Amino acid sequence: MTLREVQELMREMFYERDSARGVYATFAWLVEEVGELAEAILSNSREKVEEEIADVLAWTLSLANLLGVDVESSIRRKYCRSGSGWVCSPTPCEK
Repeated sequence: MTLREVQELMREMFYERDSARGVYATFAWLVEEVGELAEAILSNSREKVEEEIADVLAWTLSLANLLGVDVESSIRRKYCRSGSGWVCSPTPCEK
């Protein structure tokens, strides 16, 4: 599954609810999930860390949907050289 497919899945599952909640409240949920990830890291529980990383990613993609951001395209522009496929630069700033 590609990142774009996951983002679309989040749109299908949550866009209506997220839209009703609004950008700022959705962002607040994301921040809460980041806090839960911090707690999971401190607990040293791999299972909890994996769960919270998934939650952080899901809320990030939901927020991106509300803001009209294609996350896969954004990552390509930020971190990968132009051309086909995922040929990433050694550093994010390399052009």
